[in-house]
Amino acid sequence: MANLNDLEDFLKSDLGKGLAIGAAVAGTAALALPALLQAARPLLRSAVKTGVLMAEVGREAFAEANETLEDIVAEVRAELAARHGEASEVAAAVAKTVVPDEPG
Repeated sequence: MANLNDLEDFLKSDLGKGLAIGAAVAGTAALALPALLQAARPLLRSAVKTGVLMAEVGREAFAEANETLEDIVAEVRAELAARHGEASEVAAAVAKTVVPDEPG
């Protein structure tokens, strides 16, 4: 059977100190963990709530920016179509002056 001097020598060694500290931390954590989780729950809920709200604000801002971009694209397409229509009218007028319509 090991005597007390051997145990004292072991606890004075680095390995013994590390094991003793680890056991103390593990024991303390096992006792404190439920209380810490219960105390941290409102903080965690608040953080998640803030994240959800920020995501919603971001989603709304993105939708608004997307709608603005779609409006701009529609305006540009309408402008290009109008220019294309004007160009077609000019081309038709030029074609009539160059090659008059054949009489029916």
